[in-house]
Amino acid sequence: MTKMAASVVEHGEDAFRKLFKFYKRRNPPPDLRDVIDFSKIVKHEKVFPTELNPAAVSDAEARRAGLRPIRDWTAFGLHGYPEKTLVDVAFGWSYVDGRVRLGFIFISNPFLPGSQQHWVRQCLKNYPQKPNVCNLDMHMAPTETQDIWGRSADALRKTGSRVREPKTLLEKLRWVTLGYHYNWDTKTYSADHYTLFPSDLHSISLHVAAACRFPGFNAEAGILNYYRSDSSLGIHVDESELDHTRPLLSFSFGQSAVFLLGGTQREDPPTAMYMHSGDVMVMSGHSRLLYHAVPRVVPAPKGDPLHPSLEEDGLGPGSDQGLAQDHTQGEATLIQPVSEEDWAVCSRYIETSRVNMTIRQVLGSGQAFPAMDTTDKRIDAGHTDGYHDNQDGENVGLKRRRSDS
Repeated sequence: MTKMAASVVEHGEDAFRKLFKFYKRRNPPPDLRDVIDFSKIVKHEKVFPTELNPAAVSDAEARRAGLRPIRDWTAFGLHGYPEKTLVDVAFGWSYVDGRVRLGFIFISNPFLPGSQQHWVRQCLKNYPQKPNVCNLDMHMAPTETQDIWGRSADALRKTGSRVREPKTLLEKLRWVTLGYHYNWDTKTYSADHYTLFPSDLHSISLHVAAACRFPGFNAEAGILNYYRSDSSLGIHVDESELDHTRPLLSFSFGQSAVFLLGGTQREDPPTAMYMHSGDVMVMSGHSRLLYHAVPRVVPAPKGDPLHPSLEEDGLGPGSDQGLAQDHTQGEATLIQPVSEEDWAVCSRYIETSRVNMTIRQVLGSGQAFPAMDTTDKRIDAGHTDGYHDNQDGENVGLKRRRSDS
């Protein structure tokens, strides 16, 4: 840890909040030299390579989901998150120095060239569509949020400065829930608040979990967070799911961000790391219930607004690579080409923004939701705005410094 970061962190007195405020600070900006960058890492005292299970997903299955062969993925773990030897591999594990470890796994962009574009478009065009739920439903009539993409696309396609123009609905989007819709007020899921989970997202989640030695993962709920350049995600623990033995998967697209992973108590100093476009994190075992947060988005340098992985050939505008059809198997893939017209909107959005998908299995095998008070079945009235945070990083939501208007 750099001297500057270390000077604000001590065990006790909510060390997580102190470091959150340090990285969130705008003026003067924080020193980011201590942030782990898995895309460039050669050797770091906290980082060790993690072996995945290449036999869990065939090359053809991976390709159909827009993923590289599992043997080509680069995955890491972090010392202390935790270093626990297991004999029951059903809970997920990796070999390091002959030992079996369970915990946090970071996968550095396992996507095939061009396949990220599909997921960016899904997050912006398709997943916010009804009957899925988003933050705009809390303040607007259903007819106004029926087609967020359609009401925003023309404005985002325009070139030139839009400084004085009002924000589009897409730019006001903060979160979308999928499958079992998370109730932000009660912090629970229920059988009454469910819509069909996207099949493509279910499949890629199944493959990623299997590669991390969690076979049979059933993606039942998703929370999509939409970050503008000044957004942050408050300090919190994801503990609302009824089954904590299954991992939480996190997919990141667009601009980079600083992610903080702490311990079981706020007094534990967190580890800072970058999440770049295409990166995947898996929180399992002990790390499944650790405090974490996103204090800041790190904009790309001017003149090069898109992460290089989003400009790779394969599925983007003008591509003829043909990942939409697996010719070796004759089966259609999950990943579909993105038209130039759609990519013009997507790329304009992610030049200043990022999207994160967190996927969860809510119920374990044979589990059912507990009985609930039937008088509280609303998913819209009195709903809060999600994972907002205040200036200190307290979990009161996904908040921006500026107004959405």
